[in-house]
Amino acid sequence: MNPVGLISMQYARPFTAEHFHLFSRMRELGYDFVELLVPEPDELDLADTRKALEDAGLGVVLAARVNLERNLSSEDQAAYSGGVEYLKYAADTAAALGAAIVGGPLTGNPLVFAGRAPKPVEDVERQARKARCVAGLREAGDHAARIGVTLAVEPLNRFESDVLCTTQQAMELLDAVSHPAVKMMLDTFHMHMEEANLAEAILLAGDRLVHFQANENHRGFPGTGATDWVAVFRALHQIGYKGPVSLEPFRRNDDRFGVPFAQWRPPHEDESERLSASADFIKSHIMLTEYRR
Repeated sequence: MNPVGLISMQYARPFTAEHFHLFSRMRELGYDFVELLVPEPDELDLADTRKALEDAGLGVVLAARVNLERNLSSEDQAAYSGGVEYLKYAADTAAALGAAIVGGPLTGNPLVFAGRAPKPVEDVERQARKARCVAGLREAGDHAARIGVTLAVEPLNRFESDVLCTTQQAMELLDAVSHPAVKMMLDTFHMHMEEANLAEAILLAGDRLVHFQANENHRGFPGTGATDWVAVFRALHQIGYKGPVSLEPFRRNDDRFGVPFAQWRPPHEDESERLSASADFIKSHIMLTEYRR
């Protein structure tokens, strides 16, 4: 059965050594791995973190944190080079922690979280962005392959990216990159906004899919939104997906006027019961799909 994991941001950001005790808590709640944000150089001791993970019996997948200063899409050479070096650093960090996957919006060019508005570009610049992403992913992919790590490129919704938003666009990019260590990840939250059909998008991704984030359309706990999980997991089964499935239920029970849902906030109550139910919910769909094969 696919391992099911939980994003570290569910509890804290940044996630530091003082939070290591939460690894065993995640395991108790039914999670097999943690999706850990790639730590900045001063955030975590990697050897200590790996030991804490192993002591808790918890696996790990890494989520990259790009910005405008480490940006494969950028025409600024310093920002582009920063993007390539960051992906190499992320791969090195993954290897040190015992992780095999680094996923996220690796192509860069963040929008809302970088305070940058989208704007149209001429076709020559669109093609140039693609060429920079291809070159950067190949170079970083070479480095990742040497240490046994796979880079997983994630399409984001139109409010968070203006270079990679759909599975079809990701397929075009991966066709051009054509590197065994550069694959794809999908997130149903973003897919709800940009894909005509979630199951068809999963089928399109096929064997290029190496990481999957199972998130509701409103970022709530799985089973509380509009996602057709039966169709989603049937499609994952059809492509033979055996990789990790992680949860990112960021949205809190706070519907007061003016509270920005896009802004990360630490939990204000114990969510253990709902987190445990979420793991059980996703695992039940995985098991049901496998049973029906």
